[in-house]
Amino acid sequence: MSSWLWPTTADVGMRIFAPSLSTLLSEASHGMQHYLMSPSAAATLNQHLRSTGEWRVRARHNPQEPAFLFLSWLDEVLYRAEVHEQWLVDALVQITEDEQGLLAIVQASWVDARLVEREIEIKAVTTHNLVVDEVEPHQTIQSQWEDVPDFDGPGWYADVVFDI
Repeated sequence: MSSWLWPTTADVGMRIFAPSLSTLLSEASHGMQHYLMSPSAAATLNQHLRSTGEWRVRARHNPQEPAFLFLSWLDEVLYRAEVHEQWLVDALVQITEDEQGLLAIVQASWVDARLVEREIEIKAVTTHNLVVDEVEPHQTIQSQWEDVPDFDGPGWYADVVFDI
């Protein structure tokens, strides 16, 4: 896994590292889903029947900005779990850009969300302390949290705060 939780005063934050923006979205959704699940649900997740399909996500606000695509993707994952009962298990993300902005085209696999025991509920993905940025070769992103490692570029990283 390439995501680590970091403490905030009333919510929970997560830092994610990945070699590309598309992988960053995938890793962020895996980290968020892992945080929500009970340990027993995580251990049995692969025993459930999977469905597959294509999900398309574009940010409504600032669609040219990677940070807003990142937020829209995590919102979509939460929405599909709550409304469509689709618990994301795996995501192969491709990001394209057109005249309307960035678009994530995702080959997703999911299980019935009613079968996944959760311990935590995320009310919202926030813009508080949000960072989504590309890291240049030989650039190091220092961690301010003991349990979160430093990251050496090249690649992408994100810091996001969840309202729980």
